[in-house]
Amino acid sequence: MLVLGIETSCDETGIALYSSEKGLLAHRIYSQIAVHAEYGGVVPELASRDHVRKVLPLVDEVAQAAGVTTAEITGIAYTAGPGLVGALMVGACIGRALAWAWDVPAIAVHHMEGHLLAPLLEEDHPEFPFVALLVSGGHTQLVKVEGIGKYELLGESLDDAAGEAFDKVAKMLDLDYPGGPEVAKLALEGNEGVFKFPRPMTDRPGLDFSFSGLKTAVSNAVKQHTVDGPLPAPQTMADIALGFEIAVAETMVIKCRRALEQTGYKAIVMAGGVSANKRLRAKLGEQLAKKGAKVYYPRHELCTDNGAMIAFAGWQRLKAGEQTGLDCSVRARWPLSELSPPGAVVE
Repeated sequence: MLVLGIETSCDETGIALYSSEKGLLAHRIYSQIAVHAEYGGVVPELASRDHVRKVLPLVDEVAQAAGVTTAEITGIAYTAGPGLVGALMVGACIGRALAWAWDVPAIAVHHMEGHLLAPLLEEDHPEFPFVALLVSGGHTQLVKVEGIGKYELLGESLDDAAGEAFDKVAKMLDLDYPGGPEVAKLALEGNEGVFKFPRPMTDRPGLDFSFSGLKTAVSNAVKQHTVDGPLPAPQTMADIALGFEIAVAETMVIKCRRALEQTGYKAIVMAGGVSANKRLRAKLGEQLAKKGAKVYYPRHELCTDNGAMIAFAGWQRLKAGEQTGLDCSVRARWPLSELSPPGAVVE
């Protein structure tokens, strides 16, 4: 089976081709960072328009890179949620139209299931069951994974997701968009221990997250250390960035350790845009190794939104005979817990 994956949930257009025999053949990601940078965040209407311009040219580019023709494609997977409704509609409508024109089945894919399964594309991949830490711009979740479609939510952010917290701290420090990589870059120049911010909700039982208090603590530190000019001294800003990044990483480590103790599992998957953070990867790997657990990640380019994870997740369901009807329904909000194992045919 040769599956075309289409990802348009937010501000990246991702297209990929996955072969059931040869694995990932080719993928391309077009980022809209330059489009949204001047606004300091994603503008939904601009995102939708850019997806309209990029999807089909990228389909042709990926097919050429894979050395196949569109006539060889036997299935189409597209992101149907969660995400920005307008952006999702672009991918869903194009995906459905192509499936109808090529007379192949199509499947609506859950964006977070795509992230969750992305590490399975790697040569060194986890076996079921495992715990998944999903950390992206809009989601921070711990999920018990017994198999594909067998998910139990263990904990999630009660307010801002980790990615949103990074973006908001970046704005406090007047850093460029997107904020996560810029905060991490600035933190490299910081001195550890100068600022020790709270590790939210680690002083009580449970696996939920909250980053609003940490965000407020950073805001207070910025204000308290601003004397001359609109911002603190450059070194102070770097120290704040490092203190914040360490606080997020250590909070994640504590929660992941609890999740593994609760489930008894020895493997954890970390996926989503924030999973590319080097400090988080290092601390998680180091601390969980002490517990005899192993952490798995997708390769760096598959941490952000991409078509490869959608093609792979779609293939898992298409091969079981599952497919989506002719409608182009999408869902801005779509709980992962509503998914079921592959095999049910959805009309």
